[in-house]
Amino acid sequence: MSYIYKRRPNYYETDMMGIVHHSNYIRYFEEARIAYMRSFGCDVLEMEKLGVIIPNVDAYAKYIIPVKFGEDVDIKVGLTTFNGTRMEYTFTVYRQDGSIAATGHTMHCFVKSDFRPVSLKKALPEHYTKLLEKLEKPEQ
Repeated sequence: MSYIYKRRPNYYETDMMGIVHHSNYIRYFEEARIAYMRSFGCDVLEMEKLGVIIPNVDAYAKYIIPVKFGEDVDIKVGLTTFNGTRMEYTFTVYRQDGSIAATGHTMHCFVKSDFRPVSLKKALPEHYTKLLEKLEKPEQ
């Protein structure tokens, strides 16, 4: 079950060529993931207040077509891996003409404030269930 996050790049996110600088795509992915998680009741700030933080342990972006200042984009987010101790999200950035500007993924784990790993199923079972419900099933 995926989610669409809408974004309009800011002028300061562009480079001398007038396109969105590559480093911003990882930021867009993070914005989209946090908005997606909030949309189904797994607010990252709330989870931190409950003692579980979610560091990013891997991020990747593939750039296909540049996005320019003022071009609205839709970022499709999907939870593709989740086992209670780690999760992976995939992202597809669409331009308004429907073309794909970029794709990527991020991997995260769950830890306590001392950065020791934690099982979300034990620490926050309600959040575990909500995430499990959003896990995308492989196509048959």
